[in-house]
Amino acid sequence: MTDGRNESKVVRNGSHDAELLVDFLNTLDVEDGTDQLATSAGLTSWATDRGLEPGSLDDARRTRDALRSLVTGGRPELPAVSLHPSCEGDGVCLRSSTVAEAAIAATVVLSIQGKISRVKLCQAETCRFAYYDHSRNGSRAWCSMEICGNRSKARNFRAKPA
Repeated sequence: MTDGRNESKVVRNGSHDAELLVDFLNTLDVEDGTDQLATSAGLTSWATDRGLEPGSLDDARRTRDALRSLVTGGRPELPAVSLHPSCEGDGVCLRSSTVAEAAIAATVVLSIQGKISRVKLCQAETCRFAYYDHSRNGSRAWCSMEICGNRSKARNFRAKPA
């Protein structure tokens, strides 16, 4: 039974949680210089599209910035949010209603599953796009080999002495 809140279930395969977290991290587009969380209207639009309440714009921004730091190896301080664990049917649920709560709940689920290290930011400094690394050994470095990976390899090749 749900009460309109988003549920992050620990027993799921994490694909919903990974998708939500990656989408949330990508509300900041470094390459284009755009930020979907620049305004309350942007946050509301993003939240509504995902069935969430927007919550505080400041909390959403601080959460996003902290989680972007976390997936690059940082140990940021997260804003305090309310997550409501409950036992339902086939496992434990983390109920969340706001964008910040849902992003942190998704991060907790992925951490418990040992999959948070698969959420990464592109190593290209001009890109920094978030993605979920589906590679077998988890060593993917770029959001796209065809774009960022190719640019990096071409730059390295040109930098080699003749």
